Order: sequence, then structure tokens, then C-alpha cells
Amino acid sequence: MLKETILVTGGAGYIGSHTVHLMVEKGFDVIVIDNLVYGHKDAIVDQGVQLVVGDLSDPVLLEQIFSQHKISAVLHFAAYALVGESVTEPNKYYHNNMAAPLVLLDAMRKYGCDTFIFSSTCATYGNPQYMPMDEKHPQAPINPYGTSKLMLEMVLKDYAKAYQLKYVILRYFNASGCSADGLIGEDHTPESHLIPLVLKAIKGERAAITVFGTDYDTVDGTCVRDYIHIEDLAEAHYLAYQYLNKGGVSDVFNLGTGQGYSVKQVIDIAEKVSGKKVPLEYGERREGDPPVLVANAAKANSILGWKPRYNDLYETIRTAWAWESGPNNGRFKA
Repeated sequence: MLKETILVTGGAGYIGSHTVHLMVEKGFDVIVIDNLVYGHKDAIVDQGVQLVVGDLSDPVLLEQIFSQHKISAVLHFAAYALVGESVTEPNKYYHNNMAAPLVLLDAMRKYGCDTFIFSSTCATYGNPQYMPMDEKHPQAPINPYGTSKLMLEMVLKDYAKAYQLKYVILRYFNASGCSADGLIGEDHTPESHLIPLVLKAIKGERAAITVFGTDYDTVDGTCVRDYIHIEDLAEAHYLAYQYLNKGGVSDVFNLGTGQGYSVKQVIDIAEKVSGKKVPLEYGERREGDPPVLVANAAKANSILGWKPRYNDLYETIRTAWAWESGPNNGRFKA
């Protein structure tokens, strides 16, 4: 029996590379397309994975990929994801996150590839109206990043009606941690995620961590977030593919643990994991930071059979520290 071939866009990035790793383990042939603006060649550690360096907005390149390979499904991770930058450079985000995937969807239609799994985000919800947030929560994004993701969600729904596209939209909360085998991890420039910033401060690569706001209505006055381990996210993409492959209808699923941790709690756990103190500074609240963001992922559990294996943030941060303090020092060479 021939292996199924999947195309992973943005597969050299943080979440994409971990999902590539899992899909190879599951027996798929994997082709990665990544422009390497934020991705890393060294993140593609699996033998036999074909890395195509290029952009989704290039129809000639996509024509080559789809004409030379029978693609069973597309797992779409390629996106810019810096919220602040999206406010100052919205054109960059709408071109890359919304317009470029249209070229990809046209290539899929031409070559009869009808299965699309989309890496979306809880940023499509905007400011929370209730907690925990389920898939029925109103979508009112407050920045161009969230809006660009929501726009593509709307495109997928229209394409499903008009062209029989099958899709799963995965809206996840705070991706965190690194691979259990230590081969790949989180390496962003600039880094915007709390856990690696805390760990880099512990290592002395940052002077301090700034805690923005200590007067929120939370357990200790700092913001609370739902941290979901990267390998659990990867598993959800595999289960979403299996779900569609077995005849499941197109749908949307939140991914999170359902448990929130405050900024201070993250710092305390990081100190326990590393055995070192985190240098701290305190600042005013940042505009647009909700006090609490926690997922209701019951739907993914009941329909996809997905259940996070990493429910203890200590274990998640332990994997991140293994990457940051390991032989690669938290960095890819290329």
C-alpha cells in the first residue's frame, strides 16, 4: 500500500515542524513548503521529508508540487503571528495570512486535493465574553492578526459550500513546550511567548522579564492563560486528518487544556524547573491584554478523541527548559 502524501505549509516553523515530526512517525510522506522567513531548515529533522523553499503566493511553485505529487491533504501553518506587528503592518498580514492561501486553495482545486486542516487561533474571538471559551463564542478579533485568521476561516466555509472542500479549523490557545526527544524546539526572532522569554532571562540572555499589570481580577493579579503543549497540538492535527479521512464533516475545534496559569505561576514553575531565579521588572497593563483566556476543548475531546497528555505545566516547562539548556542552547543553526 502506497503511503499517503501530505503537504505541510510553514512546516519549518515551531508548530509545523513538530507536526511534521509526528506525521512522519505515523507513516506519511511529507512535503514541506516554507519561505524560511521565520522557519528553520534544521527543524526538519526527519529523514525523507522534502523541504521546498518558497512562498505560497507563487502559483508556479505550487503547480510544480501538485503536478509531481498526489497530495492527499494540506496542513496549513504558514502565517505571520506577531500581534503587535500586525497592527503596524497590516498589509503584510493580510497578504500572507489571507491572500496567499487563496493561491494554495486554487492549486488544490485544480489537482483534486479536497482536505484542508487549518492552524487558526483563539485571537479570532477577541475580548472574551465568558470563560472558558467554546467554539460558539462570538468572533470579534481586535487586531489584524486575528482578523486575517478569521477571514481565512470564512473563505474555507465558502469553499466548502461551493467546491466541496473538507476542512477542520483548529483554534488553539498558547502553544508551548518542545519535543520530548529534545530534537526540535521553539526558536523565534523576535520571541514573543512568555515561557521561552522567562527561560532566556534565567539563562541571562535577557536582562529581565517585565510583568505587565499586577492588578487584574485573577488569583494573583497577573494575566491568566491556557498553555497547550506543542506535541498535543501536533496530535490534534493528526486526529483531524483521520477524522476527515473517515468521513467526518467540516468543523471547528478549540485546543487547550481548560486550565489557566497566571504569569506569576509560570515564573514560579520555571524557577522550580531550572533551579534558578527569574530577574523581574513590573510594568503597567498592556492595552488589549484580557485578564483570562482559557479554552473549553470538550468538543475536540468528544468528536476527535483528542485529550492533552501534558496537563501539568511543570512538565511542559520542563521540556522547554531541556531545549533551552540543551546542546543547541535553544537555537537552530539554520
